[in-house]
Amino acid sequence: MSDLSWVPQSCTLPTEEQPLRVAEWDALFAERLQALSRPQPLHLRLDLADGDGVEAQIQDLAERESGCCSFFTFTITSRKDLIHLDISVGQAHEAVLDALAARTAAGQQR
Repeated sequence: MSDLSWVPQSCTLPTEEQPLRVAEWDALFAERLQALSRPQPLHLRLDLADGDGVEAQIQDLAERESGCCSFFTFTITSRKDLIHLDISVGQAHEAVLDALAARTAAGQQR
């Protein structure tokens, strides 16, 4: 799923850097994703396996993503051996969250 047409125009990350950022998220999800759920249409929850430095890595990625895509709200919560990454958006960006969920689910099935 290399097509980045789902990335909204409101994203301020330079176009040439977008594939690199997506690859960072993809690598994190490929290595750590345990479960994915959609509690509400505007809310995605990812359960990631914890490990040495993983929470800091997630925090770093979330902060950088918020810097270019301010429509995302990230909440990180540690629970035992899992880190919950909750991602929410406003109504105008539901399609972006849909694409992110589909991309993450596709990676989970590999």
